[in-house]
Parts: sequence; C-alpha cells; structure tokens
Amino acid sequence: MKNAENASRQEVVKVVADSARRQTQTDAFGKFAAAASSWLGSKWAFVGAIVIIAVWAFTGPIFRYSDTWQLVINTGTTIITFLMVFIIQNTQNRDARAINLKLDELIHAIDKAKNEMMDIEKLSDAELDTIHEKYTQMRADCDEDEAEEKS
Repeated sequence: MKNAENASRQEVVKVVADSARRQTQTDAFGKFAAAASSWLGSKWAFVGAIVIIAVWAFTGPIFRYSDTWQLVINTGTTIITFLMVFIIQNTQNRDARAINLKLDELIHAIDKAKNEMMDIEKLSDAELDTIHEKYTQMRADCDEDEAEEKS
C-alpha cells in the first residue's frame, strides 16, 4: 500500500513539474493573467492610476470640462474594469483549484481524515448544506460535552 502511495505521489510530482514547464510554454493567457494580476495589484499600478486621474483632472480646465473630456475617463475606466474582471477571475480560479488540490492532499495524508471530503467543491448546494448541518451538529455536541466536563 505504501509503495502504491509513494508511486502515486511521485506521479503527482512529475505532473506538477511537467505542467509548470508546459504552462510557461503553451498557456499564454495563464502566464499573461498571472503577470498582469501581479503587476496590477502592486503599489506602482496604484500610483500610476492616481497619476492618470490627476492628469485627467488637471486637463479639465483646458478642455472646459467638456462631455468629451468626461467621456475619456469614463470609457477608459470601463474598458480597464471589463478586462480586469477576466484576469482576476482566471487568477482566482487557478488559486482556488490549487488550494482545493492541496487540501485534498492533506486529507489524504492524515489517517483520521475522511477521504470522502475530497472534491466536495463539486457537490450541489443542497449536498453542501447537508454536510454543513452535520458539522454544525457535531460542533454543538462537542460544546455540550465540554460543558458537561466542566460541571
């Protein structure tokens, strides 16, 4: 059994290593989204946004606060927001998937853990509600046991 587990873990390590190499070679959008998310979440991107807004605001008197002057900032921010939704969603999807896989590995590695908890993110909301109720009841039972022990 241990040999099978070790072989399985070695396969996972190989897949992760191969995947990392492949991602940098073939997943152009993933690579772009990760880099863009990292850069756009930095303090320098924030400073850049402040500078753009300041330049726009200072040019107001030059353009007599015209409709076109207002349209420039509105259109620019709308386009950037629209594109950022996809970049952020891609990054969050990848992060959530990686976290779920890490949790699955921890569940698998701990003998007392319930392996049926692996991949529960794929269950329906009703099924998740049922599991939540079960754990809420377990917690209430633990609280009752602790109260009994104290008294």
